[in-house]
Amino acid sequence: MADEIQVQDEIFPKDSDKSYALVELMPREGPMVDKGPEDTVFSFPIVLLWELILLLGVTLVIFLFSLIKQAPLDEIANPMITADPAKAPWYFVGLQELLEHMHPAVAGVLVPSLLVLFLLAVPYIDSSRVGVGVWFSSARGRRITLFTSIYTAVVMTAYIVLDNAFTLREVLRETMPQWVAQGLVPAGILFVLVIIPLLVLWRMKADRRELMLALFTIILVSAFVFTISGFLFRGPGFRLYWPWEMPDGYNPWDEF
Repeated sequence: MADEIQVQDEIFPKDSDKSYALVELMPREGPMVDKGPEDTVFSFPIVLLWELILLLGVTLVIFLFSLIKQAPLDEIANPMITADPAKAPWYFVGLQELLEHMHPAVAGVLVPSLLVLFLLAVPYIDSSRVGVGVWFSSARGRRITLFTSIYTAVVMTAYIVLDNAFTLREVLRETMPQWVAQGLVPAGILFVLVIIPLLVLWRMKADRRELMLALFTIILVSAFVFTISGFLFRGPGFRLYWPWEMPDGYNPWDEF
């Protein structure tokens, strides 16, 4: 007993100037042992189980779709005859549509590289923990996403239609260098269309999270619009047609 008192005196020395004292030590688990921060769940097994459920669900959907829609192989390609229209797979149709509006080096290399770099940089640009795990971060974020989606769908559709009717880059081909007429001018127009809603939000005192949300929405909706345009509205010669007005009996749904 004397040894215990001596140990306590060495660790917790008595001092007449102190207003506290050690009453008792009890071995027990604290309330935060093996617990994470609030509003979080363990990645194992909770998140893992959800991922397995999603994996099985996607596999089931693909399996059922493969039973409904046949996808036979085409005949061996003939290097002497080019199919018309020659379309890329659906996941590259958006880039093929973009190639119709600017130089291949810009549409096929520069734009995809910038998109990948942006996606890699998002966690470093927006490192705030506020609103993490909440869809669209806040009620204002939902409104920003909605209006940005509508703006992008309308503006990118108009861009495709107007550029098809009046191709500015072809007009400038005779008076300007190719890298300006085919690359700088179309890329500049696309950049202005993308930056307009961001400037509006910036003037409205939007924070970094809301700006990143708007920019990501513009990218996603633009990819959707360009893919739909290339898949559904491009016919022979890769010209724009209504799906029911395709010439030569071409049906875009046959390639789906």
